[in-house]
Amino acid sequence: MTSDANRFETRCISSLPKVFPDVELDASAYSAGSALLNERFSFQIAFRSGQRIRDIKVEVESGLKEAIRVQRIGLVPSEYPVRDTSDDYVLRRTPGLYPDPLYGLASGEPITALGGQWHSLRIEVDPDCRYAPGSYPITIRLSSPEKGILGEETLNLQLLPATLPGQRLLRTEWFHADCIATHYRQEIFSEEHWKLMEAFIRTAVRNGVNTLLTPLFTPPLDTKVGGERPTAQLVDVYASAGRYSFGFAKLERWVALCRKCGITHFEFSHLFTQWGAQHAPKIMADTKEGTVRLFGWDTDAAGSEYRSFLKQFLPQLRLFIEDHQLGSNCFFHVSDEPHLEHLESYREAVKGISGHVDAYPRIDALSDYAFYESGLVPVPVPATNHVQPFLDAEVPGLWVYYCNSQDRDVSNRFMAHPLARTRIIGMQLYKYKISGFLHWGYNFWYSQYSIRQLNPFQVTDCDHAFPSGDAFVVYPGPDGPIESIRLAAFHEGLQDLRALECLEALIGREHVLAMLEEGLDTQLTFSSYPREDSWLLEKREAVNRLIRRHLRHREEGAVHERP
Repeated sequence: MTSDANRFETRCISSLPKVFPDVELDASAYSAGSALLNERFSFQIAFRSGQRIRDIKVEVESGLKEAIRVQRIGLVPSEYPVRDTSDDYVLRRTPGLYPDPLYGLASGEPITALGGQWHSLRIEVDPDCRYAPGSYPITIRLSSPEKGILGEETLNLQLLPATLPGQRLLRTEWFHADCIATHYRQEIFSEEHWKLMEAFIRTAVRNGVNTLLTPLFTPPLDTKVGGERPTAQLVDVYASAGRYSFGFAKLERWVALCRKCGITHFEFSHLFTQWGAQHAPKIMADTKEGTVRLFGWDTDAAGSEYRSFLKQFLPQLRLFIEDHQLGSNCFFHVSDEPHLEHLESYREAVKGISGHVDAYPRIDALSDYAFYESGLVPVPVPATNHVQPFLDAEVPGLWVYYCNSQDRDVSNRFMAHPLARTRIIGMQLYKYKISGFLHWGYNFWYSQYSIRQLNPFQVTDCDHAFPSGDAFVVYPGPDGPIESIRLAAFHEGLQDLRALECLEALIGREHVLAMLEEGLDTQLTFSSYPREDSWLLEKREAVNRLIRRHLRHREEGAVHERP
């Protein structure tokens, strides 16, 4: 009889369950799935040992081996998992260790099993159109030098003869250049900083980000009133007696780097402060006396000095935009998250830039419909729990966002949330034909209001300000970003969205929507959707089956039509 100390368990599960070390694993076994030829497909191998075993070897056996990446899902602490007002669609409300960072395993790198604890490996398959359609078994084997084979699991992946269309959705996760420099102790826009930023931009693009927050001046975001964030300013300003000239060399380098990495759209940082547009952002300038701060919290946004600056700056920026063919591929911001009491100050801010950037799209995250109704925000970005008035008005080109306040009913990405709650956003974005998705935290590793630097491996809630996971989806690794399971789940949602668009091209939108909501008691909305992992997995498999069936019918029809 095998003793508990000698027991070693493995289970192949889907990418959706979060495996906690201190509770029994209740996820169902998962042995088969399908994917399109250019789609990343993931699953997990969960394992538990009766005793600690070191130097466990992970072997991959498959015809897709060269397309497979193995990652170890690590744990990070969460003191503030959910808000007090949160609904009950959470995995747990208690503080503790939560699975999140994805540590890549180099070839032959061993892992450790700890006695009595469940952990898991994430297996990612990225065929990238390099393989023929067909069935591919994938076997993952765990073994140790002393004990031999500890366990093995096999999943059968069916690659379908179809490809996902290009991503239509514009997606931005606000990129915080200063956080990268602070963590790695690099001077902002030094050569090493540019190198690190490239690594973080490439990871963002790999996960569906195609629009990047571009710091013309230090972004006036999450900054204490009267405080400052480190200067991250791409536009050089030269000031003399109220006259200004500008240098765009760093901005030009930024645009070139982003384009090289795959960024297609540029989201210019806000021209006025957050929550009301009452002040100017921090703007540094070179003068005869040296480098000085021209504008900031002490600057009246509607005052003549800042108005004069904008009147001189924006025409020069417009020339840069046209010279570099950015055109409709750039977005302007006024102020982030204004509320109804800020309507007049926001209106004054809009007046300050009126006539200068009218030719370009202007977006802002907000939730009060009055801003759009009054014509102040051509492209509103409402929170998903405040989106209904904008949907009712059929706002063209509508974007949406969520952050820490969206803690009831709607999709979100807190560490305490099921990954299905994160992934469902793809199907919701499809149903409502949403044009863009915005989130404020790709890599915000400061405390709330940017008062102090934090180590995101130790503090995941911005000093108890936001539920763990709201402020970032990547961690700072030794040489660049470490991804998270939440970032991966959101990307799976984007792939679901593209698969639905693929199916729509075959059978029409009306039939896709009917299939999507088939069997549901209520319509799929941003706040009403099935909560089970199984529904999401089965619905996606149903989409894949329909794609394959209708492609086969097309092929058979084409054959019959040939002379």
